[in-house]
Amino acid sequence: MRPHLSLLGVQILFGTLPVIGKVVLAVLPAVALVGFRVGITALVLFLFQFYRRRIWLQERSDYVKLAIISLFGVTFNQLLFIGGLSLTKASNTSLLAVTIPIFALAVSSIAGTERIRLAKAAGILLAAAGVIFLIDPRNASFSSKTTLGDLMIIANSLSYGIFVATSKKTITRNGAFRSMMWVFIFAGSVCVPLGIWSLAAIDIASVEPSIWLITLYVALIATAGPYLLNAYALSKVDPSIVAVYIYLQPMIGFILAVVFLNEILDLKFIVAAALVFAGVYLTTRRSIPEAAAN
Repeated sequence: MRPHLSLLGVQILFGTLPVIGKVVLAVLPAVALVGFRVGITALVLFLFQFYRRRIWLQERSDYVKLAIISLFGVTFNQLLFIGGLSLTKASNTSLLAVTIPIFALAVSSIAGTERIRLAKAAGILLAAAGVIFLIDPRNASFSSKTTLGDLMIIANSLSYGIFVATSKKTITRNGAFRSMMWVFIFAGSVCVPLGIWSLAAIDIASVEPSIWLITLYVALIATAGPYLLNAYALSKVDPSIVAVYIYLQPMIGFILAVVFLNEILDLKFIVAAALVFAGVYLTTRRSIPEAAAN
């Protein structure tokens, strides 16, 4: 059950990002936020692995593989997501995230890393239906003003799907911490310089300390933590299972609203939650014995 608990933790941590990210994006350029996220995470992971004396990879070819993986898992993923989030509505972002597990399953099938079982495909579609029912496409606004942001979110979903579907073997061979350290180092070589360059457009001295603290939270809690938990889970279960847990994010958001904002859960939420959890069950049920065996 550890991989499944890890994936639940991933969605809780990632689920805090859209709202908090909007606060930072009101002050900092999107590329700068990506640079901070990636750079701080890379530094923390390097220091942690340096302390453990587990830096170098087992095979030279893995450096190339992780460099390519970093493009889809972090560089393209982060730039497209943060850029898209700054140009579209949060509801659009949540709705379009439904495509991630579908992309992951399709890429896994094409790459031959996972077989498409009827129950697994049905589970992904069932969970997607629950999310769509909960969010309600009528709340999204696919107007010309948000078109570019919406397209960037879809491209981000494809990029993340490719990452999830193709990184399992390399991460399993080298371990989650060591693999993700190199993924973020490679991504940081692109994202950090771009982030520094983008800061020239603002007056850094006028940025309030609270914004820097929130940025640090985004980097450590909403980036490093979920990426590591995700990598650990990916080494234990199929890529489509890692992806389907994304559908829990809206559920977690609504539950947090009940706890902290005194909102009321209605019949719509209960029906949507039932669909999502039924879909997750169908997708994961055969993997639990395998995960326990690992």
